[in-house]
Amino acid sequence: MKLGSFLPFSRIAAAALALALFSGCGDDDKDPTPDPDIEDGPVYAAITQVSADGESQSYIVLTDKVDVTTPLVLDNAIEVPGRALGSGIAKNGLLYVSSSEGAVVTRYKLTANGTLEKDKDSQGRDAEVSFQGSGVSSIGEYQHQFQYVSETKAYYIDGRSGKVIVWNPTAMTVTNAITLNGLTVEGALSTFATMPVRVGTKIIIPIGWRPSAGIGITKQAGVVVVDTATDTAKIVTDNRCGYVRDGVVGPDGLVYLATEAYGAAVYRTAGAETTPVPCLLRFNTQTETYDPDFFRDLGDLTNGNATGSLLRGPNGTAYLRVLDETSYTVAPGVHPRAVASASAWRFWQLNLSTFVATQITTLPASTGSTFLYDVTDSRTLFTEFTNNSSVTNFRDLTSQNGAVAFSTQGLVFSFLQLR
Repeated sequence: MKLGSFLPFSRIAAAALALALFSGCGDDDKDPTPDPDIEDGPVYAAITQVSADGESQSYIVLTDKVDVTTPLVLDNAIEVPGRALGSGIAKNGLLYVSSSEGAVVTRYKLTANGTLEKDKDSQGRDAEVSFQGSGVSSIGEYQHQFQYVSETKAYYIDGRSGKVIVWNPTAMTVTNAITLNGLTVEGALSTFATMPVRVGTKIIIPIGWRPSAGIGITKQAGVVVVDTATDTAKIVTDNRCGYVRDGVVGPDGLVYLATEAYGAAVYRTAGAETTPVPCLLRFNTQTETYDPDFFRDLGDLTNGNATGSLLRGPNGTAYLRVLDETSYTVAPGVHPRAVASASAWRFWQLNLSTFVATQITTLPASTGSTFLYDVTDSRTLFTEFTNNSSVTNFRDLTSQNGAVAFSTQGLVFSFLQLR
């Protein structure tokens, strides 16, 4: 049974034209729209950002399966202006939606027939909370800037205002705003991790800095440590390398931090004279200190190849992304963004006990910027931005060949299982 399952919104003309290539899904087997006759099956929300003529429009699209042979259809999706993020607690039926065009978070709920609608507060108004009073003017970056501790406690880490906003997702109220001292570095811009990590009551959010003008990497690593038991936050820095935006928890309970792929691309194109070497560091969440005796050059782990990014892997391992220059030529003068975005970064598996890395030959090369999303306890998808960053493929990291599970037009920075 095929029914439209989204609230209709008006579409901007440019985005509508861009969606034309995604028309043509016909039969039920190819249509990922949730079936209202199935009230207990899974439902996933993907939020994709489509850009046209310098304007961005986001679409919240639902699907009841992640193995779809044709791109997700956006014709009936909920539209949000700008770059939208969707976040929440997995499988509890609620989606918290924000936009780069403001500081408001709106709560949506999944109905019994598998549609999304704006939730209401006790007064019958749209369930919304604004962070503007805490100094936030726009909500951006990534889904995981939102961290949920419980149904009544969550955090939003905002780089622009340099604050951690503590808020209540049930009451839709702000309860605190913690200033992040030390975030500002003169002449540099900061950016947060795409995948923060949790150890006990602490949330660890790696920070990367780069010059505000020109191409380069600022030689400073840092993490935001948020203690959810005390609602405190602090920044801890290290000056041995830079653009350390990725972290994973090792089998020893320590957090391993690595330079992200863009930092590796800058090092590859600009050279060691002006760029800090991409590195692996170790951080102790109990003492909130870096291990001064632990430092690894990422290239040394992969036979001297350009190496950046660190993603969690199975059984005490992590994945590194390694540039394959047998299939991609780094041209003189190329911008490092082009290198980081090339579909030429292979997966290497790093043993976090022995620090030996091995190439995973069965997984395909893909773009360096990678987000991980769990769809079951044993299945993880990773994103691949392709077709000049106009299409996002979700590939299966836990399959033998990294096959594409599904794809959609635009850039997806948010994905959540609602049911």
